[in-house]
Amino acid sequence: MKNSMNIYHINPPHSRFAFLLLLAVPLFLGWVYCEHRDIALLAILRLDPEHRAMLDKMWSDARRGHESRLTDSPADTAQGEKPERIDFAAWTAIAGDHSCSPANMLHNVLETTWILEVADVTARLKNNLEKAKGVPYKRVNVLRDSDLQLQAADPEYATRAGSNNVHFLLARPAGLTNATGYGLSTLKTGSELNAAGTYTYFHVNALRKASLLADKNLAPEVRSAISLASLADEAFALHFLEDCFAAGHVAGTWGNASMRKGTHDYYNEHGLEVRTWKGENHVLIGDAWMRPEDAERAAAIVRKSIEQVLDAASGKLRLATARGTQFSAALQDSFSVCKEAFQPFAELYSASRTLITEVLINIPMPGLSSGLGDLPRFRAELGPFIGVVPDIRGYSLSGGFGSSQTKAGGSGGLGVAVRVGVGIEGVMNESGDGLVFVDFGFRQDGASTSQITSSASLEQFGSITAAIPGRGSFIGRFRMPFWLLPVDLILALPFLFPTTPTTYAGMAVQAANGGLIPWQTGIATPIGRFQFILGREIGISMYGYGTTDDRIVIPTGTNNEDATLIGIRSIALDFPVVEYRPFRTFSMDQSSSLVVQLNTGLDIPSSVRVVQPTGAPEPDLKPVWYIGVRMAFDWRYYF
Repeated sequence: MKNSMNIYHINPPHSRFAFLLLLAVPLFLGWVYCEHRDIALLAILRLDPEHRAMLDKMWSDARRGHESRLTDSPADTAQGEKPERIDFAAWTAIAGDHSCSPANMLHNVLETTWILEVADVTARLKNNLEKAKGVPYKRVNVLRDSDLQLQAADPEYATRAGSNNVHFLLARPAGLTNATGYGLSTLKTGSELNAAGTYTYFHVNALRKASLLADKNLAPEVRSAISLASLADEAFALHFLEDCFAAGHVAGTWGNASMRKGTHDYYNEHGLEVRTWKGENHVLIGDAWMRPEDAERAAAIVRKSIEQVLDAASGKLRLATARGTQFSAALQDSFSVCKEAFQPFAELYSASRTLITEVLINIPMPGLSSGLGDLPRFRAELGPFIGVVPDIRGYSLSGGFGSSQTKAGGSGGLGVAVRVGVGIEGVMNESGDGLVFVDFGFRQDGASTSQITSSASLEQFGSITAAIPGRGSFIGRFRMPFWLLPVDLILALPFLFPTTPTTYAGMAVQAANGGLIPWQTGIATPIGRFQFILGREIGISMYGYGTTDDRIVIPTGTNNEDATLIGIRSIALDFPVVEYRPFRTFSMDQSSSLVVQLNTGLDIPSSVRVVQPTGAPEPDLKPVWYIGVRMAFDWRYYF
């Protein structure tokens, strides 16, 4: 609302929310680190000599006392792997993704060692993405390795983002086609955090602080502190301005986490045609898919924003600074985009409102909110689901249950199960596997090819004299990723989650991406994804637990000349070792895929009774080992 002082007031929210993480949250970042930095690098290199000289002056003042950590130039074009210092261009990448506020960003840049590891990992990511040349499966593997390395360097990497929509443009209400109106809607009371509103908030703060630098009488230490704070606010703002040019962040975010993640990933990869508020048409793609034209387009607008701050610092722009003293202006903003859900208090004077409009008029118009005309939505493998899983399996047996039945044989079976679970696959990247589920169903197995004894005369009788006849079983199956040892997330839950939920969430994210020792990370190939999953999944088959137990003939005697008919119940444990899945496709609310598993297991007798002859002693029995292949059709409906 406009008042008599020509100030636009945006009231603070009446309540704030911090979202507690249970297992993991989807990683909703914009461009990857190296893309963010490349955009800012281009913007700085495209500055005219006058603006570049002013930026160099501000940077020189800002790095006073921090020369060992900050590069000589704000744009270090020679920086590659294993950097020893950080440049200003990299601040835009560290903002938001590796920090929660300008103050937190400066702490991480100036005082931590892990930020240099992050810079090294992302420099290698840039080189590896170029080598992948856009080949989807190669790109998946490159991002997988990079995300695991980033999580190791920055333990809060995966859990820092995802609790809100701060990296996304606010979905556009139907009929709203005015840039100024949209800009104000991103800041109004109760508006959730969003990319355009967050850019505006931090950019206005940077402008106000920079305008104080026009005072030629500032003490050197004050000028240094204000320069540092202003550049920190601007770098933080630029991160979200750059996000406004990633396709998945423009499509209009709404719906649950599964729909937001799936839509985000689909448009980032497949592209999106957009129109800017200025009326220009472009085709965008997104995170980790950036082309040179995408970088140039975003850099041109980032340059415009930086120039406004530099003009304020040089005194070319006169902005109201009634809210700030030299002391308060020197403080970096501590508003956390990770913990808050709604836009902070902001006020736009006429001058700053005009400047913001000059920038935001160049960003793409976001997709419509839910309703007529909205863009197609897609769902990721994320959230609770129910499913049906028919399967077929074939396996080789070590023999029969009798102690003398050692001749190998084969068998097979058909089963069907109802599945209930939670999908947190692809939380960080497409190769992630955080799938948790429980199956309940029934299986019918055929008779084994091996006979009661090795006598050749029995082969003519076929399945009647099979060492293990055809039988049915109740089946169950459980799957859950683990951090170091199977089921450790369940064991750690009551101890870690109540006291240190962030630590527990970090363990869960790491488990979903291969574990502490990432030997269970999915490997993408041209034909699908392979994964070593031993310990992640176990199947249980309960034979003979229906109305009657199973009847099996066991040879006895020194020469197997006698036989005993027994009633037996057994429990078979199935351990999948390697799994293959074709690449998943995007869908609205259902998913289906083929799953092929190489497995091993053993069938353990649990109860035995002699049926014939009456009074005969129970025969000696042993477990039956097997190895085999299981093929399942995994259908799920997500809620």
